[in-house]
Amino acid sequence: MITHVKFVSVPVNDQERALKFYTEKLGFKVATDQPMGPGKRWIELRIGTAQTRFVLFTMDGEEGRVGTRMNMSIACDDVEATHRQLSARGVEFETAPQKQPWGMFAIMKDSEGNRFVLASD
Repeated sequence: MITHVKFVSVPVNDQERALKFYTEKLGFKVATDQPMGPGKRWIELRIGTAQTRFVLFTMDGEEGRVGTRMNMSIACDDVEATHRQLSARGVEFETAPQKQPWGMFAIMKDSEGNRFVLASD
């Protein structure tokens, strides 16, 4: 039976720029970085102890997905503190932290313009 989500793919135009962003600014760790066809690499990133990995890869013909809103949320313990820390590292936020009945959230952008919800559990 299905046990978990193995990876989510984040579309990027510049794999090296995206790799620097995710590792240096967000603190993700490289799990796999290997050639994947001409001029491309398969880059999987780990987030702490989570099983699900981020893959920085864009399939041919899907370049139009780069810079869109990702239909997923990245979780943290404290949205306000994480917002301050990431802002200090140069991460751009589309919205400041906001309190909602279901919890706190902010919308951040990666190096490629992809937008993610940063939320507390």
